[in-house]
Amino acid sequence: MVGKEGLIVLGSERPWRRSIFRILMYVLWGRSGAHTQDWLPGLSLTIPQQPFETGTIVYRGNSISPLLHPAVLKNSASQEIFIIGSGPSLRSNDLSLIGPRTAILLNGAISLLTEGIDAPLAIAIEDERFVWRHFQLMAEKIGAGSTCLFSTAVIRAICEINDDWLADKTVILIDNIRKPYGGKRREYYQLADLDFVRVHADEAGFSSDPSKGVFQGGSVAISAFQFAAYCNPATIGFFGVDISNANGPRFYERIGSIAKSGIAHAKRRILAHIVLGIGVCIAQGTEVLNFSPISALSECGLPYDSRYAWASAQKDDLAVEHSE
Repeated sequence: MVGKEGLIVLGSERPWRRSIFRILMYVLWGRSGAHTQDWLPGLSLTIPQQPFETGTIVYRGNSISPLLHPAVLKNSASQEIFIIGSGPSLRSNDLSLIGPRTAILLNGAISLLTEGIDAPLAIAIEDERFVWRHFQLMAEKIGAGSTCLFSTAVIRAICEINDDWLADKTVILIDNIRKPYGGKRREYYQLADLDFVRVHADEAGFSSDPSKGVFQGGSVAISAFQFAAYCNPATIGFFGVDISNANGPRFYERIGSIAKSGIAHAKRRILAHIVLGIGVCIAQGTEVLNFSPISALSECGLPYDSRYAWASAQKDDLAVEHSE
């Protein structure tokens, strides 16, 4: 696919010029400021600080889209929120059983739009490599008015490809609390005293207020979990967030066309964030469930719940129970 500016984006992990720019930013700014590459060159954000405020996305001097407060997501949420990844286990679930405006679709799970899920609560993407590789899929599946949780780097990459595309979307920023837009990198100890943050040593954190940033922990599921907890539903459920088998083909991929993933290698860090999030949810009265039969989430005390399995799979489980 060729974008608005003539960029070939289909199948590309990241343009070489972006990789060079990343290295340049690290040389110029060091570890504390290397993340300026997320918004430079050309992107400027005004981030809303209060629920009633509206921010702006500006790219190369042109106003692109409003930037909205996470309260917009909270006001649209129901008592159930389902975080849906693209792990292979997703094939075992009957997603027709979940209600409209309950799903937060992560990355390639947008393939489900119009093919199982017609009205998600939101779409969440934080790795710009997904944009470069799958912008055509995004353009085909994500319709006008969709609520999109996008990181700074994702917004910039989209603007590089087609700066008109965001104009009719409802965009909410996934701001990395440790590498915030417009600020220097922060360490865990610098965040530990914030009243909306929980941290564990120097490997995990969880934010109760995404308007002030979220912890990114190796998977966009971590960021989505913080947004979901902020909405304070009765239940948060995970589909297709498998982690342990992340090097296998995602449910929408064919063998031979598998995108690289670092999720399996980041398993310990991902689960540390999940454990903190479960604690936050328990404290506020939100139940957290795992609907993946092969997910590493079971190691966090979230055993497999089969209520959304295909009927045939449920019958097989029942037969096993009766035979024991």
